[in-house]
Amino acid sequence: MTKIRMNTEFRNKILNRYVDHAEKENTQERESYLQSIEQVDVAYKNAFELAKLVVSRAYPKEDVDLCKSLKKKYGQPLDVVAKDKCFYFSYAKDQLEDDEDERDRDVSEHFDFGLYGNVGEGSYSDDTGKQFAYAYKREELKAKECNPDILAQQNGKDDNPHKTKHIDANDKALGYSSYSRYNSDDDNAVGMTREFDSQFYLDIIGTSHCRSRTIACTQHEFEVFKMLKQAKANVITCHQKWIDSIEKQKQAMKTGLKAYRYLSEGVELMTELGIEIDEAELVRVNSTGLTIYNPVNLASMIKGMKNTTMTREQKIALRMEYEKKESVN
Repeated sequence: MTKIRMNTEFRNKILNRYVDHAEKENTQERESYLQSIEQVDVAYKNAFELAKLVVSRAYPKEDVDLCKSLKKKYGQPLDVVAKDKCFYFSYAKDQLEDDEDERDRDVSEHFDFGLYGNVGEGSYSDDTGKQFAYAYKREELKAKECNPDILAQQNGKDDNPHKTKHIDANDKALGYSSYSRYNSDDDNAVGMTREFDSQFYLDIIGTSHCRSRTIACTQHEFEVFKMLKQAKANVITCHQKWIDSIEKQKQAMKTGLKAYRYLSEGVELMTELGIEIDEAELVRVNSTGLTIYNPVNLASMIKGMKNTTMTREQKIALRMEYEKKESVN
């Protein structure tokens, strides 16, 4: 029987099939990433419950209600109550270090509870905000055929059209435009970013920027807020390590496949990696690695075109069910 020669299309099919397997494989890197998501959810809950207490001390409910009442009576000139999700929290050090003076006594930092809120000590959004948003909403972005791993894959590289294209697609899918501004596409009328951020708005008095209304807290409370940033940073780190691992595997696969002359060698490689695949399957699938004429896959694709409104938990449950079936097959 004549051997089928390897070509670029077959190499891409094998590589895509392997990457799909690698993303579902239960590895230490993937498990650490999934655990970091669970941990940041807990950190968000703890930090925001505390934020409600701290903010209400600075702006008591009765004062907020009075201001709202006066606005109803006197109109726009007394419109001084606003909602915000970011705050400057500050505490005073009890003791100064030898190399510090009174100017160093007050410690303040910007904390943004939004999905794109920065992780570092700087103000407003930066790249860490997008890194967290993409890593945290990875399943939702994958479901929209976006690349949530683009920043991890391009880590350390200069901006380029490929990177920009995927960043723009991710932001559009998440319904994010710029700091505290949202957009939406046709199937994302509310927007995932707006929906996420809406959980964390609190009433404040004063319409100026948050830097000019620093809110006092204790050192312990400040440290709880810092723990949220640390948990978000851990999501970024764990996601980066997981994607780095997959990218290294992809590179090794590309190098090996490039050297192969026959399709059978690629099939043998996949078999050695514990992935069942045969030449006939590779010949009849499209370049994404999906068997397009397989009745089960086609039926699943058609069913997925309806009843598309699902919660994040439902999407994750469906993906876990799919991965379980794939591991059996």
